[in-house]
Amino acid sequence: MDVPLTATHAVYLLGVAAIVLSMALRANVVVPAIIATFAVAATYTGSLIGATISVFNGSLVAAKELFSIFLVIALMTSLLNALRALGADQQMVQPFRRVMTNGHVAFATVAGITYLISLFFWPTPAVPLVAATLLPAAIVAGLPPVGAAIAIAVAGQGMALSSDYVIRVAPGISARAAGLPEAAGMVADKALVLSLVTGAVALGLGYLAIRGRIAAPSQRHLDRWQAGASMAESLAEQREQVAPNIGSFDKSVMALQAAEGVDAASGQPALAGGGTLAAAAEARPRWRNIMAIATPVVFGLLILFMLAPKVIPGLPELKGGDAAALVGGTAALMMLAATFAADGARAMHTAADHIIDGLVFSFRAMGTVLPIAGFFFLGAGEFSGAILGLAKGAAAPDLLFEVIRAFDHLIPQNPTVVAFAVLLVGMITGIDGSGFAGLPLTGALSGALGPVAGIHPTTLAAVGQMGAVWTGGGTLIAWSSLIAVAGFARVPVLDLARTLFLPVCAGLILSTLLAVVLF
Repeated sequence: MDVPLTATHAVYLLGVAAIVLSMALRANVVVPAIIATFAVAATYTGSLIGATISVFNGSLVAAKELFSIFLVIALMTSLLNALRALGADQQMVQPFRRVMTNGHVAFATVAGITYLISLFFWPTPAVPLVAATLLPAAIVAGLPPVGAAIAIAVAGQGMALSSDYVIRVAPGISARAAGLPEAAGMVADKALVLSLVTGAVALGLGYLAIRGRIAAPSQRHLDRWQAGASMAESLAEQREQVAPNIGSFDKSVMALQAAEGVDAASGQPALAGGGTLAAAAEARPRWRNIMAIATPVVFGLLILFMLAPKVIPGLPELKGGDAAALVGGTAALMMLAATFAADGARAMHTAADHIIDGLVFSFRAMGTVLPIAGFFFLGAGEFSGAILGLAKGAAAPDLLFEVIRAFDHLIPQNPTVVAFAVLLVGMITGIDGSGFAGLPLTGALSGALGPVAGIHPTTLAAVGQMGAVWTGGGTLIAWSSLIAVAGFARVPVLDLARTLFLPVCAGLILSTLLAVVLF
């Protein structure tokens, strides 16, 4: 049945085009999102007052839908801060320095540890930790600095962040934007498989690209590396090259700031209150060791608990947002344990400080997503009524889905073509260096295009998530948080981005093909 299109549909499509163009030009997306929300609401309601209210309602509705995500980020960050104060975060990775007997093993070790830490705490805090602790040992083992940078970027900002399987920020945004908030777990499961495929290809090709430069273990490699530009100079050079181009997502800026927080003399990440992690690690060594062991064990058991129903039929599965809630609650309890271990009676105050710091980090990382998500939620009938201030029970416009239905005869019925189209849209939205800012768009397109193309919307959402996060999260775009990785490794960020281009793109192509075949 033909769907009549109105001026509201045209204005909404212009808003989508303006946002995509802004991302492609690396401009801030918040401004066009707010203006587009106002224009659509004004066209639909014919009231400037109503349109102004809708601008607020858009961010409010998005905040209601996404606040659980903000809270999980905050609690996981508070746990990491507590572990850092105890020195347990470094203790978790310190034993792996002895494993790196040569450059080949070092490449795999750096990639594996970066992936695990980034899976639980995101790459932003993981990069300084891994770089300060493992990078010198990897270079002594014979791994060239660019090899270490490839391993860190692909494993952390590619594999771990694109699936976001533990914290589930990305799957939650993708599923909600697709109109399937209860399907976040399905998106997460599919994204995990696709991220592993993409990462395996990218790591394999990246390793082949630098294999001939791996040398025999020698202290001379580290001496030569340290004799070059200082870390501060390297970070300043990366900022000089690309920092003015940083796009709308604050995470890329925070990654650079985290890298710049490294103590120049020791090479250790500096603590907010002064001193370094090495100094903090001297305090309460027994509790430090306990928490260093308990943290990966507990979260490893959580992942097994979430995966068990998929391999053992009959076990109850976590519904909706229960998985993220379980992770957040566990993080809060472990944060208390680490805080009391580090501070004793003072933990009554410092625990609250850790939570506040986590909330600040969360809103800095994700705050700009709210007005963007609000605009794309305006295109879904499930949310548009609340944003436009319509009475309960009133018919709400389903703008994006109505446009898709009006032009479905022009959309290829080939799932492969549609999947690659969504992947391309995701990669375009990632050009601004954000990673997550484009997820409301790829999720909304997935919900609208999936039924038309005969492919499940959660599959398309996972594919779009791969394109957006691998591109803007810190592997393909030089002005993303790849700056921090290049700064730590002291390699030119533009050279690193060029080296990663073919391996990552090959991985994305293969994983998209597998998504169509498997899912």
